[in-house]
Amino acid sequence: MNNLAIANMQTTAKILDGNYWDNRYENDDAVWDLGTISPPIRAYIDQLTDKNVRVLIMGCGNAHEAEYLVESGFTNITLIDIAPTLVENLKQKFASKPQVEVILGDFFELNQPFDLVLEQTLFCAIDPKLRPDYVQKMKEIVVSHGKIVGVMFSKIFEFDGPPFGGTKEEYTQYFELYFDIKTLDDCYNSAEKRQGIEVFINFVRKTS
Repeated sequence: MNNLAIANMQTTAKILDGNYWDNRYENDDAVWDLGTISPPIRAYIDQLTDKNVRVLIMGCGNAHEAEYLVESGFTNITLIDIAPTLVENLKQKFASKPQVEVILGDFFELNQPFDLVLEQTLFCAIDPKLRPDYVQKMKEIVVSHGKIVGVMFSKIFEFDGPPFGGTKEEYTQYFELYFDIKTLDDCYNSAEKRQGIEVFINFVRKTS
C-alpha cells in the first residue's frame, strides 16, 4: 500500500457524522452528485427482470437511483442515509411512493435482508479503516446469491477524502472471502467526469 493510501486510512471519523453530510448538501458541496442516475447502474437495472427484488441503496444521497427504480417498476426499495435534513427531504419526495422506504440511520446498524445492494457512494465515503466492517455488514444483510452491484473508484486520490479511492486488488482482498467476484472491470460507460477512474462491480454472495 502506498503512502497516499496509508494517509487516507488515518482520516478522522468525523465524516460519518450526519451533520457533516448535511452541511455538504446545504452548502451545495455534493460534488459526487451527478444530478442523475449513474449510467453503469442504469444499464444494469435495465437488464433486470425481477421487479420484486429487495433493493438497498445506502448513503443514498439524493437517491436518483431510487427514482429510476420506481420509474422502472421496482416494488421494494430501501434507502438509508445519516444526514437528517437530506432524509427528511427524501421522505417528502417519496411520500406517495409506498414501494420506497426511507431510513435515517447508520448503514452499519441495518439488520434486514436484501437481494441487491446498489453501491455508488458509501464505500468511497466512509473512513477506509471501516472497509472490513463494511464487508462484514454486507455478509450479514445480503442473502445467499444476492448481489452488490455498482461502481467504485479505481484511483488513489492525492488528497485526504472523502471521497476515498482504492484499487481492484484491494477490493478483491476485502470481498473475496464472502463474495464471488463476478465482475470487477474498468467501467466503459462511466459518466463523463468519472471516465477512467471507475470500476464496475458485481459481487455475488457465497452460500457459506
